[in-house]
Amino acid sequence: MVTVGADGRRVVFLRSTGPEDPISSLWVLNVATATESLVAAGPLRSYAVDRDARVAAFSRDGRLFRADLVRGTVTGVPTEEPAEDPRPGPDGVTIGYLSRTGGSPSLRVVGPDGDRLLAGESGNTWRERGGTIGWGQPDETALRFGRDRGWWWSPDGSQILAARTAASTSLHLLDLDYGWVDVHWDRETYPHVVSVRWADGGGPLITVLRRMQQHGLVLAVDPRTGETQVHAELADARWVEPVPGTPRHLPDGRVLVGGELAHDGFDARCLFADGSLLTPPGLYVRRVVGVAARPGSPAPDLIVEGSQGDPATQSVFRVRTSLGGGGAEARPVTADPGWHHAASGGDVLVVDDVVWRGTARVTALGNLSAPLPYHPKPAFERVTDRRLPAAVLYPNGFVAGTKLPVLVTLGEGPGHQQVVNDRAAWQERQWWADAGFAVVSIDGRGTPGVAPSFEKVVHRRLVDVSLADQADALQALVGKHPDLDLSSVAVRGTGLGGWLAAMAVLRRPDVFHRAAARDPIVDWHDAPAPLAERYLGDRRDSADVYAHHSLHDADPTDAVLLIGATAPGLRSVEAATLDEELAFLSGPQ
Repeated sequence: MVTVGADGRRVVFLRSTGPEDPISSLWVLNVATATESLVAAGPLRSYAVDRDARVAAFSRDGRLFRADLVRGTVTGVPTEEPAEDPRPGPDGVTIGYLSRTGGSPSLRVVGPDGDRLLAGESGNTWRERGGTIGWGQPDETALRFGRDRGWWWSPDGSQILAARTAASTSLHLLDLDYGWVDVHWDRETYPHVVSVRWADGGGPLITVLRRMQQHGLVLAVDPRTGETQVHAELADARWVEPVPGTPRHLPDGRVLVGGELAHDGFDARCLFADGSLLTPPGLYVRRVVGVAARPGSPAPDLIVEGSQGDPATQSVFRVRTSLGGGGAEARPVTADPGWHHAASGGDVLVVDDVVWRGTARVTALGNLSAPLPYHPKPAFERVTDRRLPAAVLYPNGFVAGTKLPVLVTLGEGPGHQQVVNDRAAWQERQWWADAGFAVVSIDGRGTPGVAPSFEKVVHRRLVDVSLADQADALQALVGKHPDLDLSSVAVRGTGLGGWLAAMAVLRRPDVFHRAAARDPIVDWHDAPAPLAERYLGDRRDSADVYAHHSLHDADPTDAVLLIGATAPGLRSVEAATLDEELAFLSGPQ
């Protein structure tokens, strides 16, 4: 976790001391002097800073702490209730936090006037609603869309925009002097609040989606009245996929929105500023990091994480925001293949662990995490006529010419890439390889990183498309990796990936012979609505689609092990260690 202050003077980050002590501590880098200072020893899981990273707030076991990042001091802040998710206001004077005393999440602020409740429910109301109501926290639906926050400071620190979760999510503008207004939009038609941002000029920007996720609105909120105006519409016949980091205001007042180009031969995930295309169609945009000064230009660059050509690689790009001659322009910042990340503020850009001010390299932050135990070297491939991303990982010291049983790892399943050029992502898979498998990972259709059509073609036919790609890719890989023994193929996954692992053996026993499924979806009617309806459509009129994707009514078999779930005819256990899972997957095929 790396944060750059808006003035570019400080870089704040968490660092662990080594593999024997994985607890993270809070550090700050003075950019002007390129010196690091330890601010707070661990354990820390997260922190938040004010606008210029002069103050940080964090909590330990419910106690709130304020760190002066300029002086390097830490003081405890007395609160009336245990604190969670603390965040300083933009000026660092007042700190907001969540409290769960009595069970109902409430939003409080503590500052020069003491600690006080800003928004909350009475215990009776919370109990009457079955404990499902609260303030300032993201609900399960929000988390499914990647929104992990439930409240936001205004840029001037005079207001907080907070979500209230009940039967549906509502938003409210809370003044620190206790006045408030509701944010108005058609919540019945657009119940999903998938993104909120209020850190730039102007008022808040929010993205809301219809229940079936095929249409959405980008709304500008008036912070005085709570009224909203439609800034952009998002539509897709399958589902809308907002780009993380959008919408946001650009410094010149335009609004940046993520969207897709799907006409005139284009199949791209792009960025638009007030409707004008900013990114070239060949760039698959994954996240907007922020802005950074562009040398020699008054208009800043966007800092973007994305892929260009190789979906297994994530690079950092500078995207020109000025619409001069030559059209959309994205210049790569990273040169080496890998899975790169960035943070920005002012004229400072941090790429992985290297800090840059303009074009000058300031320093490297060094290792931000414990050293990794394995040094895996997966072989990356593109296979079949669909050019499916795939990778094969062998045991350490493997000598070619010896057949190996195959383990297909599905991870968390469609929607989550497995084939990534990131050494950290292959650590557990190297453990499985060293246990005697050739570990294979395949990013079939339904996986992000290639193109919108590649990702969304699974709509309403997830199981058929996914299993066809996994089976076809395995056959194609044998041509390049003849040591894969396809007479012995095991498969494992978690959640959606666990469901697909079980389905692989049930629907394609000719290819997949044994499956371990951790916490799988068994009946899609019981799955979270945003997930189920994204892939299978409206459960009210798609009974046949939901039945086709269910693990119920499967033919009994001992070749599938469900961990943390049950289904008729399938072996199940409440829990299993990796060694126990290994013993099952290594059993007779």
